[in-house]
Amino acid sequence: MIESANITSLDVVIVVFYLAGVTVFGLWIGRGQRSTEDYFLGARSLPWWALLFSIVATETSTVTFLSLPGISAAAGGNLTFLQITFGYIVGRLLIIRILLPLYFRGQAFTAYQVLESRFGSLSRRAASLLFLLTRNLSDALRLFLTALVLHIVLDLDMAFSVVALGILTIVYTLVGGAKSVIWNDCIQFAVYMLGAAAAFWIIIGALPEGFTGFVRYAQHEGKLLLFDFDLSLVKPTMTFWSGLVGGAFLTMATHGTDQLMVQRYLSARNQADASRALGISGFIVFAQFAVFLLIGVALAAFFTLVNGDATAAQQGGDRLFANFIVHHMPPGLAGITLAAVFAAAMSTLSSSLNSSATAAITDVYLPWRGDGLTPAKQLRASRFATALFGVIQVSIALVVGSVGMTESVVASVLKITGFATGPVLGIYLLAVFAPKVRQPAALSGFVLGVAGLSAVAMGSGLYWPWYAAVGCLLTWGAGWLVQQLLDRAAEA
Repeated sequence: MIESANITSLDVVIVVFYLAGVTVFGLWIGRGQRSTEDYFLGARSLPWWALLFSIVATETSTVTFLSLPGISAAAGGNLTFLQITFGYIVGRLLIIRILLPLYFRGQAFTAYQVLESRFGSLSRRAASLLFLLTRNLSDALRLFLTALVLHIVLDLDMAFSVVALGILTIVYTLVGGAKSVIWNDCIQFAVYMLGAAAAFWIIIGALPEGFTGFVRYAQHEGKLLLFDFDLSLVKPTMTFWSGLVGGAFLTMATHGTDQLMVQRYLSARNQADASRALGISGFIVFAQFAVFLLIGVALAAFFTLVNGDATAAQQGGDRLFANFIVHHMPPGLAGITLAAVFAAAMSTLSSSLNSSATAAITDVYLPWRGDGLTPAKQLRASRFATALFGVIQVSIALVVGSVGMTESVVASVLKITGFATGPVLGIYLLAVFAPKVRQPAALSGFVLGVAGLSAVAMGSGLYWPWYAAVGCLLTWGAGWLVQQLLDRAAEA
């Protein structure tokens, strides 16, 4: 990922101090947990602005931090990828209108309890188990990618890097629960945005004529292009329509039905606070993506005008920003930026462990036991589940490292695991907009939706932002149709 590192002892101290600091802070802020409501939802008392930053930090991983600059820096790259954030904003507004009211009826702990009240327990458990499978696989791969950075930059053993990051994240998540995760997310958001801003400032300062030279280069190379109104569904770059429509469906799926995000809404004091946090987060993500993409344009200018190596800018991809951090950032700022890389990763991983434990305990374990557990025993079981999922993710990351899986394969696996989000959204929309559809038809629609989406994805050149829309609509249509056939069969 990075050829070699030129990191000073000051940078190492900053990174180590940051990793230790967030762990200690997480232990302190999350002390005093007495029930699963405290542990999983922060006693439903967290302020909306903390949830806002947690939502943004949770959806920002190391891959996001390193990949977005590579998109705009590449040959032919520009700002068109930013168009997907238009869909992110629309999707969030639709969640607030359609799905959020469902989660604030009663005292839900997970997104999937809504499915049980509408269809039955089988739907709830199936959706929860699917979440546990895909979430832990994808986040184990994110752990691997982050450990790879730690391994190369600090010259640490790969297995040690995986285990060290895993243990630090497990410790403060296990002890502190949701409160620890969400408050640490706020810190991690500030750290990775500070790192990004510092990097952009350093790059611009190194360019001939500074910001003026940056603008002149970007205009000459066409890298400030934002809108592309091409109607193609297979064009392999972002268009306005794939960003707006595909991005809206994708966000409704990932932010509207995924426990990772729904858990944040349920931690709010009320529905209004949850709506405020979710709605504003779309605009924060827009600004954040703009910063990362502009960093990519600045990197292209730097490697072309300063280093005289246009090829590095055009082909650098994910390596480009990492290469700049370890070779061209001044001492101290390099450490801050590297800490930002780990901040982006730990915010996602800690949220993954906490939400996985929530789904496993409330959707699977407690209904399976049938008998009641005291609050103290539920809390112990929740902490055990947190540690268990941490061990699972570390184990998968270690296996990935041992077999030498490449980043391109990791990206492909993450894309495959994302297939389920659209069909799950389809089930939720059946629950809202098809009141006559019952559980057998809904589950049949889900299976047919996944199968249909897989066929479309493998048999066509459909661009990936459309996957969630296709999976959702196939599931909804198939579920509705199966119910019609079952009703006719019953009448006959």
